[in-house]
Amino acid sequence: MHSKSRQILLRTPNSRRLQTLTFDPSQPLSLRDLKLSLIPDHGNPDAFYFTANGKLLADDSIPVGSPQVPALSTLTLRHRLRGGGGDGGATGAESRDCYLKMYAEKKPDKIDPNEQRLSKWVNCALSYETLRQPCVMDRLGNVFNKEALVEALIGKKLPKAFNHIRGLKDMIDVKLEPIPGGESNNAWFQCPITGLEFNGTYKFFALRKCGHVLSAKALKEVKSKACLVCYREFDECDKVVINGSEEEVDALRERMEEERARVVKDKKQRKERSGDAVAAKGVADGGEVEESGKRLSGKKHGIVDGKDVEKVAARTEKLNGKIESVGSTNNKRFKGAAVAPANATKEVYASIFTSSKKKSDFRETYSCRSLPLGRN
Repeated sequence: MHSKSRQILLRTPNSRRLQTLTFDPSQPLSLRDLKLSLIPDHGNPDAFYFTANGKLLADDSIPVGSPQVPALSTLTLRHRLRGGGGDGGATGAESRDCYLKMYAEKKPDKIDPNEQRLSKWVNCALSYETLRQPCVMDRLGNVFNKEALVEALIGKKLPKAFNHIRGLKDMIDVKLEPIPGGESNNAWFQCPITGLEFNGTYKFFALRKCGHVLSAKALKEVKSKACLVCYREFDECDKVVINGSEEEVDALRERMEEERARVVKDKKQRKERSGDAVAAKGVADGGEVEESGKRLSGKKHGIVDGKDVEKVAARTEKLNGKIESVGSTNNKRFKGAAVAPANATKEVYASIFTSSKKKSDFRETYSCRSLPLGRN
């Protein structure tokens, strides 16, 4: 063997034994040349890679005998694994950012629609406790335990979703028919006519006038304008669907807003009519006096007959005369001596007021200033 020759240990995929490779440093031999000499003619060189003493050699142009591949090192030719992950190959997420992006967006938990539907029908819409009598319902078809709703109203802890509830006057006292013997098919209540379970499988309505809860099937089969339980008459607008769809809830919300606007309008009209009635009664009792755009009428202002009208008019004129006289003297400067009591000396009484002092009486010293009010 030539004195300048070097040796390295080589292991190939087809052989577990180490082979000794002798090479001449004066004749450059790259890893790619070595790779082509080891793999078959039909093989793809890019499907293999070298490791030197366990370290990856990513560049095939590295010459054998270089500092990356020193003499007597162990070169191992390995297959490059494709795809996957979990098999020792690359997963496509070598950097930490890939993992961070993977978990940055939290996926919403999958909710069983059947469980979500059942919860609306067997639990209180506010406290999520099991429904129990007494129960109330709002104008949008949500059912509550009355005790939980009262506590929320007193403590002002209603969520924004229930801002339309202003008080118990906006609620409907509903009468649920319990199932004899307890729970049945995840339901505690039923229709008193058909016996259908109150669990969301069937549509139910609540009657606003009496509060009875009936299934849509019962109202459809027994066509009547009176409640099938208490026989109290109701209109079509008195039926409120319980836990309806989005379209049905929107229709109920629109109806609720129209009813509230109608109530406000009726109150305003009643107030105007009552004001006109009071004015008419005042004229009938003894007339009216109008002064400075204001109306004085009825017993409230002491007007009973025509003489009282004249008295009120004279009293008003006298009062206006005083106001004018006071207003005419407002331009004059106030002097304390002009309003001195009968037994008081005018000069002494006037000394109380700074506006009545003479300018010569004011003196300025090193420790204070004696200036009149408004000049300091």
